[in-house]
Amino acid sequence: MSELSVGELFLQASINELERYKTLCEGALAQVSEKDWFYVPAPESNSLAILVKHVAGNLRSRWSDFLSTDGEKPHRNRDTEFELTQADTVESLRQHWDESWEITLGTLRDLTAADLTRTITIRSQPVSVVDAAQRSLAHISYHAGQIVALAKQIRGSEFSNLSVPKGKSEEFLASMQQGYAKPK
Repeated sequence: MSELSVGELFLQASINELERYKTLCEGALAQVSEKDWFYVPAPESNSLAILVKHVAGNLRSRWSDFLSTDGEKPHRNRDTEFELTQADTVESLRQHWDESWEITLGTLRDLTAADLTRTITIRSQPVSVVDAAQRSLAHISYHAGQIVALAKQIRGSEFSNLSVPKGKSEEFLASMQQGYAKPK
């Protein structure tokens, strides 16, 4: 196996982390009912449906035609991502989510290490491809935390942990150490 360049490692790490957050969100969303998608915990708070709509809208805008057009697309209206309409069903939101993730991950897989030195624009601001990828990852991790926390709040003790459960850290560490132990 040939060694990867730093750029190739960065791209693969970015893809891996985004896929991990996507899976985390989907694991939380799978635990709530369709009705729960629309639960708003407090005034000015977002429902799961709103969070899914916003993340999908952001990803689609940022990663469509990534190298050739501004990351804030003319078709995007960010403010409407925080409003639900009759058309915003769980099914339609999941479809929008899936399509946006396909665009994002497909674009990242198509990038080369050489592309990382390029400059793109987001809201007319020039940014490096590396910076754009990092900003996107940070944005997704922020909202993934919200999605998981809200799903956990809704489900309470019925929520199936998506990480290392409380009181199981030592057990988890031992399993990791065993799994990655070097053969003698």
